[in-house]
Amino acid sequence: MAKILVVAESQGDMPERATLSAITAAREASTILDSGFDILVVGGPGATRDAAALTCYGAEHVLLVEDATMSVYLAENFVDTVSSVARGYSLVVAAATTFGKDLLPRVAGNLDAAYAADCSGVTEEAGALSFKRPMHAGNVLGFVKLGTRIQVATVRQCDFEAAVPSAGKSPIQVLQSVAPGKAAARIEVVSQKVMQNDRRSLADAKTVVSGGRALKDRFFEILDPLASVLGAAIGATRIACHAGYAPGNLQVGQSGNMVAPRLYIAIGISGSIQHVAGMRGSKVIVAINRDPQAPVFQLADYGLVADLFEAVPEMVRHIQLARKDVGAH
Repeated sequence: MAKILVVAESQGDMPERATLSAITAAREASTILDSGFDILVVGGPGATRDAAALTCYGAEHVLLVEDATMSVYLAENFVDTVSSVARGYSLVVAAATTFGKDLLPRVAGNLDAAYAADCSGVTEEAGALSFKRPMHAGNVLGFVKLGTRIQVATVRQCDFEAAVPSAGKSPIQVLQSVAPGKAAARIEVVSQKVMQNDRRSLADAKTVVSGGRALKDRFFEILDPLASVLGAAIGATRIACHAGYAPGNLQVGQSGNMVAPRLYIAIGISGSIQHVAGMRGSKVIVAINRDPQAPVFQLADYGLVADLFEAVPEMVRHIQLARKDVGAH
């Protein structure tokens, strides 16, 4: 029997990139534990499609709970069903997204299980699992061993590659949902608004262009052209999001998205600890700021002290000219 359970995010479409990272973490843990893993899909109509899409990733079983009352995610409606399934496993893992960080601590509480959040690695220590966790905004790496029979963990998707399909198909096992507890009756979902975003996803981007509050209401006017010529995703600091210059789903930082692209361009960003925690894993970091003492320059591989409102349009212009020259030859 599989000892590891991956809790998938069900959106009624292709598997979420975050879920594929959680599967990679489960594969690594399964090697240590010498066991297989199952994938649990819980959701409303459309969850069947998600389950079918996840049958090619090497799980022993894909467990499916499809219930119309779970069409809109609400932790109180999900937690009892997920906890009931999880009782048969030694490790329960999900991605450290809003979904995972909201649901899995509640599951751990239900199961009286130890919980490790935001893990960036899974290793072996004396035959047991050890979870690597960035602490103090990423300035310290800790290795945590959980002592309960059932262990629960969320993993950072930027630190685990997306799983690739494997040979064979996993059987789908249909399970029944568990009636939610009393807490669910006290909460009503009045409406749900899904933000439409035609920009490249932060989770998958190889290049990220991020802006801070210095951009003010010219945030997208300045960043969109650069992101376009680089094929980059756009990110933002917490303060820029809170000020309304950028939507909250673009926030990069300890309380936002964790990214580790090949190239990260920080524009008008001072380099607060909170923001750095979300992007310090980037392969190459470029900073543009008119303050030569800005902390971001201590982290950057390349720095430009300049007025961003002049420097960024110049960068765009030179990139476009260089591409025209290459095309002409």
